[in-house]
Order: sequence, then C-alpha cells, then structure tokens
Amino acid sequence: MIRDLCVEFDVLAITDEIYEHILYDGTKHISMVTLEGMRERTVTINGNVEDLQRDGMARGMAVAPEKITNAIRKVHDFLTVGAPAPLQEAGAAALSLPAEYYAKLAEGYRVRRDHLMPALKAAGFKCFRPRGAYYVMTDIRRSDLRMMFSFAKYLVQEIGVACVPGSSFYRDPRDGARQVRFAFCKKPENTGCGCGEVVRLRAR
Repeated sequence: MIRDLCVEFDVLAITDEIYEHILYDGTKHISMVTLEGMRERTVTINGNVEDLQRDGMARGMAVAPEKITNAIRKVHDFLTVGAPAPLQEAGAAALSLPAEYYAKLAEGYRVRRDHLMPALKAAGFKCFRPRGAYYVMTDIRRSDLRMMFSFAKYLVQEIGVACVPGSSFYRDPRDGARQVRFAFCKKPENTGCGCGEVVRLRAR
C-alpha cells in the first residue's frame, strides 16, 4: 500500500531499516527499495550499531539514487563532516559478516524477549509481542498522560526499571497514553536488575 501511494503521488519513501536482521518467529524483512517502482524514489537509512551491539558508536548510512545522495552529502558535510575513521572501518567490516552472525544475534534477542515478557505479564501488563527489534510495548491501562509519566518515573525511582512513555511514538501523544515501552537489548549480566524486579510491581 505504501509503495502504491508513493508511485501514485510521486513522493519519496524514507525508511529506517536499522533492525532488518533482528527478527523473530519467521518474520521476513522486505526492503522498500526492492519493490517495483521504488528504486528511484527510496532513501534507505541503516547502520551497524544494533547489529554490533555498540550503542553510542553509531555508524549510519543512507542509500539512495545518486541525485538524492548528492544532496544528502551536502547536508551531512555541514552537520557532521564525517564519522571517526576507526568507526568507519568497523562499519565496513560489519557489512561482510556472515549470515550465521545475524542468526545468532537475533536468537540471542529472542531469548531475552521470551524471558522478559512473562515477567511483564506476571506484573499485570498487557504485552504486544514484538516480531522484530528489541522492545516490548505494553498497555498500562491508564488514559491520562500525566499519570503515564508519573508511572514511568515511579518505575525508575522505586523499582529500578526504566521504560519509555508510549506518547513518545505518536504524533498525538494521547494515542500512546496507555502504553510504555521496555527494552531487552542489554546482556543479562549487564542489566541493572533482573526480570524478577518487574514482578514486584504487582505487589505495589
């Protein structure tokens, strides 16, 4: 449907495909640029930071037709000039990693997802099972934005678990007022508190 709209109205599609390798349950990634009529009108944003599990060392890239990348390079030059050379080398090396690396990466995240979700459900959250990336959206059964922010603050201060208010992901913040998002990207040994801490929420 998105492809058809782009072609009909002759507009660009700018896609964020940073999680293309982090998929679960047989989900397949379909890049917009591979669809008929989209090669000349798609800007694909991607990078290596999620694949290499090195947040804070982002190596992003934009892939697009030459006439579009000419403009992108001009803007990039004025904003950031260039990424540090060692990070560019690491990013280039990551592009040649074998399929087995990405399969193991996704499986590791799946295990963490399947560890976190039962704990969230036990704490009374309604969870939306993710088929990609490393976040779980949950329904906190509240409809007031101020209550939602208070809830997120309470989790951090009293339980030691951080989440992101769902309003951050909607044009109209009220549409996400009932949701908070949890991440499961950290390695178990580097997580500040275990899933058992989430279960304590029910008692409170």
